[in-house]
Amino acid sequence: MRAGAVQLNSTEDTERNLATADRLVREAAARGAELVALPEKWNVLGRPGPMAAAAETLDGPAISWARSIARELGIDLIAGSIVELVPGRTKTSNTSVHVGPDGELRGVYRKIHMFDVEVDGVVYAESDREQSGDEVVVSELAGGIRLGMSVCYDLRFPELYRILVVRGAEVLVAPSAFTLATTRDHWEVLVRARAIENQAFLIAPNQIGTHPGGYRSGGRSLIVDPWGLVLATAPDTEAVIGGGASLQRSDR
Repeated sequence: MRAGAVQLNSTEDTERNLATADRLVREAAARGAELVALPEKWNVLGRPGPMAAAAETLDGPAISWARSIARELGIDLIAGSIVELVPGRTKTSNTSVHVGPDGELRGVYRKIHMFDVEVDGVVYAESDREQSGDEVVVSELAGGIRLGMSVCYDLRFPELYRILVVRGAEVLVAPSAFTLATTRDHWEVLVRARAIENQAFLIAPNQIGTHPGGYRSGGRSLIVDPWGLVLATAPDTEAVIGGGASLQRSDR
């Protein structure tokens, strides 16, 4: 299986975000990617108010688009994560969705670890408005390959990835909006470490640039193999990486 990742500079303009995602997912598929991953909060990223206003259910426009394009292109699509309205909850969830080539939902993962920190004077308090998930999710890609799902801050909690691999995951995915500072100092180290210690491929699409509210993401989206080698990395712009990156193990 060949993988690609999409790096975005998402904003509060959901129509613009979706149009850019559509263009770049198509580009990834045209390059040969059979598995494409979008970053965290790909459809809306910015201030708490506009993000809450753009929250939607899994039947909303973001995941409906994801199902349609996955079916059209015949790919497995990791629809990054969205701000999900969950029936019966007052808080939203940070939810990643795996859509199969048939357009059906193969996996739904709600981010377990909330990002409640201060970085460079900016306070990120996800738990104020988002409810953490409580389920570890392993789904199945075309061809029977098992996929372990995670989101962004989860990368700092290695026990989650051990559980995913113990449950059969061979490929891990971590759609992210890592801050500029933590991308600079920790991003590649964490991504490569999770791949090496679990002997699994890891696809890590990240956000890039400035978002409304003064938030900044660091980019450098990565696809890493089980040896910790970087198969693809992104420039400092919205871009596709991989496409030709094969998730094929090699003996060393």
